[in-house]
Amino acid sequence: MEKSLRFIVVPKVAHPWFDEVNQGAQDQARILSRALGIQVFVDYHPPSTCDVAEQNAILERAGKDRPGGVAVDPVDALGHMTAINTLRDQGIPVVVFDSPSPDPSITSVGNDFAQQGVIAAERLAGLIGYNGKVAIMQGYPTAPNHKARYEAQLAVLRKYPDIVVVDGGIDNDDIETARQQASAVLESCPDLGGYLCCDASGPIGIADAIKLAGRIGQVKVVGMDGIKPILEAVREGVLDSSAATIPRMQGSMAILMLWQASLGVPIPQAIDTGIDVITQDNVDEFLDALTSRNMSME
Repeated sequence: MEKSLRFIVVPKVAHPWFDEVNQGAQDQARILSRALGIQVFVDYHPPSTCDVAEQNAILERAGKDRPGGVAVDPVDALGHMTAINTLRDQGIPVVVFDSPSPDPSITSVGNDFAQQGVIAAERLAGLIGYNGKVAIMQGYPTAPNHKARYEAQLAVLRKYPDIVVVDGGIDNDDIETARQQASAVLESCPDLGGYLCCDASGPIGIADAIKLAGRIGQVKVVGMDGIKPILEAVREGVLDSSAATIPRMQGSMAILMLWQASLGVPIPQAIDTGIDVITQDNVDEFLDALTSRNMSME
């Protein structure tokens, strides 16, 4: 029996949302260590920027270390991520998280990203009375999950003839870029009624821009995801609400699937980790739960 197992997690970029994924992965590694009586390690390798070439390079280096498996949130369509195929050719199990998988032989851990976009867009449309201008900020446009959310939001808004969709910018999964892009949109569109986004950077940057512009309550925002800065913005009323993934569960289930794959056990094509809808009515519950989880890890 092996004395240890090591898995590698490669997110899109260094970001607080992916820190939560990593926390879930580390939690699962501790559970497996206790259950198996061996050391299970998770190495976390975030790219410095959201970039296909950098992510491929990290994956290539990971393969040389012969880990028990690799979990990756791909920056681009899987067909463009050459390093993923290289890992699999070497017999290293790969799962994707926070991303749909068009390849039935690669397991996807995450939620229905189109459904998440629909939830956010329908809620926002109702908040503005199905009338007015709505901006949608894209994330990293080629990222499969960001693209699915964006296209779903567009489809919802186009159902309502009195809603006009305006360009909300592209944040490339970077909070500061999101703030700058949102500030420019707010300045150029004084009658903007609502704002949507496609990743966890968008709502943080949009919230900061709205506060700076003094337009809290004037521009309705439904965010994406539920990390602490987003939860705080919902509680403050800067964001109305957020359609949230559950990142710790994604990290945990990704490692569990990799462990099973490392044993040669067939694993499902998709693991649906669900969607939370966070509003002012329940945001304190999410904040309390986040605080409790963090304290339990200290």
